[in-house]
Amino acid sequence: MTITAAADGSALGNPGPAGWAWYIDDDRWAAGGWAHGTNNMGELMAVLDLFRATAHLPEEELHILCDSQYVINSVTKWMPGWKKKGWKKSDGKPVLNLELFKDIDAAIKGRKYRFEWVKGHAGHELNEAADDRARAAATAYQAGREPDTGPGLDGVPGAADRAANHEVPAPDGHDSMIFEDQEAPVPVEPVQADPAAQLAADVQMVFELETELLSPAVRGDLDEVMAFLHPEFQEISRDGSLTDRSTIISAFNAAEPLPTGGALQVLAATPWGLDKVQLAYRLLAGDQAVLCSSFWQRVEGRWLLRYRQETPTA
Repeated sequence: MTITAAADGSALGNPGPAGWAWYIDDDRWAAGGWAHGTNNMGELMAVLDLFRATAHLPEEELHILCDSQYVINSVTKWMPGWKKKGWKKSDGKPVLNLELFKDIDAAIKGRKYRFEWVKGHAGHELNEAADDRARAAATAYQAGREPDTGPGLDGVPGAADRAANHEVPAPDGHDSMIFEDQEAPVPVEPVQADPAAQLAADVQMVFELETELLSPAVRGDLDEVMAFLHPEFQEISRDGSLTDRSTIISAFNAAEPLPTGGALQVLAATPWGLDKVQLAYRLLAGDQAVLCSSFWQRVEGRWLLRYRQETPTA
């Protein structure tokens, strides 16, 4: 038997009041959160609590629906390497949200599980249900009240009891906004969405991806940066130089930090057909304003950055 559940997180302010939730159906779900946390913490805690809530069913496979590339890549790709390096990333810096990752690493031992990426805010029934409950938990903490922690699973202590036994670390200063991104094609039956609404969701997705890629949490880790880039990625940087994937790898090997972003002011967002979106925006980085244009392409269900150009303003 397979248990299929969606896991999601939410943060109001990021960091700010934060919530998490997993959802199987209306009779089996759980939620929780903190008065101060991040979106990434919520995403990770939702997965962790799902493993803990189903620990009495070790023979059942967990099919986890997740709209966070950060979570999927971290648990399935990067975590084994982090452990070998003493829970350090490829640049030698400590892993963000370390305690949550250690707890997930312990919780998944001996378990059968698989992750499936689903597009967030696109009408997927289970994902929407988890998102609603995570956001409700964050909103409850914002209002100074305890959230509805849900029924959980029969015979299993409630989410509040499990969370009470979990010491949550303070949010990492560079935790990034997760909107999130794409890991694999979605094999479930697609939801028939209004074309205009789908285009709007695609544009929003690309904006969130662009914001995520410019964050310090992503720019400081080569594996995370590579997960966003198309194989034929090219960029004209603000100094006029041409950058591609090999240039970025060389910069990391030479311990040269990639410049991080700032506030984005979108000037135009143009969908080109069903699988391409172009963004034009002003990037406010300190005292400098940079005009940027980026071109994202969806490849096998994943949005990847194909081209980007920066032009400094006077």
